[in-house]
Amino acid sequence: MFIELKREAYEANLQLPKQGLINLTFGNASAIDRDRGVFAIKPSGVDYVSLRAEDMVLVDLDGKIVEGALKPSSDTPTHRCLYLGFKDIGGVVHTHSSHATAFAQSGRAIPCFGTTHGDYFYGEVPVTRKMSENEIASGYEWETGNVILERFKGIEALDCPAVLVNRHGPFTWGQTVAKAVENAVALECCAHMALMSMQLVPSLEPIEPELLNKHFKRKHGPGAYYGQAKH
Repeated sequence: MFIELKREAYEANLQLPKQGLINLTFGNASAIDRDRGVFAIKPSGVDYVSLRAEDMVLVDLDGKIVEGALKPSSDTPTHRCLYLGFKDIGGVVHTHSSHATAFAQSGRAIPCFGTTHGDYFYGEVPVTRKMSENEIASGYEWETGNVILERFKGIEALDCPAVLVNRHGPFTWGQTVAKAVENAVALECCAHMALMSMQLVPSLEPIEPELLNKHFKRKHGPGAYYGQAKH
């Protein structure tokens, strides 16, 4: 019944180790069918080598398992919270990619120093506040989603399809799960370049607003002209 949805989620999950974003079993990807209110997500702790499309677990937006013999990812409540909060997204990815996670662990946003970053993220990639003891103790994964949504008040989710969870790691999203994976790759690349740039010039200032606007808006929004026309 949800064969295509499972396939999309499965293929996205396989891309995470392939793209160098995953060590061991850290991380997960999910894809949602908005019309039916169900998303497919990686099962918890299953090695990517042995993962199969049929292993994907289907969960509805109330948090109930619709289909699947295995336990869903422990991060499932965070994915569900983001799907409920960001109505235009179709996929979510969570990794512990090294450079983006270094910024997250440090509680630092990733500054936008150049056009590579500006092609994907409209300004700095934000970091959440630290979670409270109560949030950690009660409904930790759900509250992780809530602190992300809190941080994104006033920010368009698709203008900056990534966040760093303080002391934890990055989450990315997109209109499709494939795009969420692409954004995760771009995020790790930008984090690595930002770290090197800060080592070279510790006092480096963020990119000029007019250059950021040019690069982001030529790829995104109604006036975008980058790439080929869609038929």
